[in-house]
Amino acid sequence: MLAAIRPDSWNFPLLLHVFGAMVLVGGLVTAVTALILGWRRDTAAYTRFAFWTLLVLVLPAYIVMRVGAEWIFSKENFVEGQEPDWIGIGYITADLGALLILITLIVTGIANRRLRSADGGTSVLARVSAVLTSIILAAYIVAMWAMSAKPG
Repeated sequence: MLAAIRPDSWNFPLLLHVFGAMVLVGGLVTAVTALILGWRRDTAAYTRFAFWTLLVLVLPAYIVMRVGAEWIFSKENFVEGQEPDWIGIGYITADLGALLILITLIVTGIANRRLRSADGGTSVLARVSAVLTSIILAAYIVAMWAMSAKPG
């Protein structure tokens, strides 16, 4: 019921945060699906698609989500050190997720370049990218649960 009594000036930052998070998770689902499909099929095409999805969709969505999160957090006026647990979960997953997204982008880009020059075949780096993207996706699903259920 606390969300029902928030000021109207908080609606846009919250919308920006939620929209960015939804696009981020959708982009990660798309990228991990492409990378997993590439394990047995045309690895180069799927890896290229996943790389461009991560670069054009996931990275900007992360920035939008993070900007919205900081904006709404600044409006909440929590006392430092006494924030609810779900905010800590959100910060941890966002910060580690950013690092993993950048690592995944680099690994997927290298895999894409190697597969393009090798004219087909499979790539261990594409499989590593699939695992990393799955880990990021799982972490963000936990963060979504924490934001919606608000434990603690």
